[in-house]
Amino acid sequence: MPYLIDSHEDLAYNMLCFGRDYRESALVTRQREENTSIPKRNGHTLLGALEYQQGNVRIIFGTLFLTPPGNDTPEWDIQCYHDFTSFRQLNQGQISAYTRLWEEAPDLFAPVRNRQELDWVMKSWDHSPELDNQKPHPTGIVMLMEGAEGINKPEELEEWWQAGVRMIGLVWAGGRLCGGTHNPGRFTREGLEFLEVMGQLGFTLDISHMSEESAAEALDRYTGPIVATHANARSLLKTDHRQRQLSDPVIQMLIGRNGIMGVIPFNHFLDSGYNSTNSRNSIRLEHLVAHIDHVCQLAGNSLHVGIGTDFDGGFGIPDVPIEIDTIADLHKLVPLLESHGYQSEDVQNILGGNWLRHLERTLPA
Repeated sequence: MPYLIDSHEDLAYNMLCFGRDYRESALVTRQREENTSIPKRNGHTLLGALEYQQGNVRIIFGTLFLTPPGNDTPEWDIQCYHDFTSFRQLNQGQISAYTRLWEEAPDLFAPVRNRQELDWVMKSWDHSPELDNQKPHPTGIVMLMEGAEGINKPEELEEWWQAGVRMIGLVWAGGRLCGGTHNPGRFTREGLEFLEVMGQLGFTLDISHMSEESAAEALDRYTGPIVATHANARSLLKTDHRQRQLSDPVIQMLIGRNGIMGVIPFNHFLDSGYNSTNSRNSIRLEHLVAHIDHVCQLAGNSLHVGIGTDFDGGFGIPDVPIEIDTIADLHKLVPLLESHGYQSEDVQNILGGNWLRHLERTLPA
């Protein structure tokens, strides 16, 4: 079974907002939430420790995500920051949530902050890759900050590096540092200062939520490694008013920078006409394969695309392709990719190999 590396999961946000315990299976969590309002707010979970084991999910990029102010935040969203102080406090709380996972369940989760920890996690699976109820394999967590506009000054970026954050998406909504999903535009002078310091420290820059202008500018100017952890191909969708997905020119620039694009199995990002009340059966994993294949065709190889599910990031079942019940079902991509002519090496590249090589190249020793 090919190993999986998922480049985007909002675990800490879910643990703190909804009390989800990812040491348990997704099915146990669903049963607990059956008579609550949580599924209406965030969908039925797709993630859990058992499913990581079943799916050979060796590494995940666990986000530090806070809702920015001014986004009609519901009362239940206790992970919304209002100023620089609350941004720091809430993100420190999310780091603590991840720390509790790997300290309280070291057989299920482990930190990945450097190449030594990455190598340890991968080897722990290689020794016995099949599910063993007596000895599970730890899933490694690389911390990714999704939205950095709550950081007061570029000099504070070192604090987050020292805390174990290795990847940063500067923007979610957009405005202060650069254009984003809700506020288009270019980089501000302050945003360019952030880019400079991020490059000096060695952060990987995530352009997923950047506007077209900002993404192109970042790809042209950023000196460090650069990726898109969760985005699809805009050219395969009928509409994308907010520039949330990547255009072909941006994808080609990303490829030129030796970057990787994690595609998302989220129905709204696979078909812009999707309606969760009447069309889930019409969205299948073949739609995701189309986005994978599109990136591979632009690149001329399978070295620049991966999987970035964004699972539990504001959606779950029913807003994923009909074949998916949990993250372990991503292995159903294997025969689909093979039917499109992808060889076993290509399939492993797509499911995790490309992300592994990125981490080996960019994490500190």
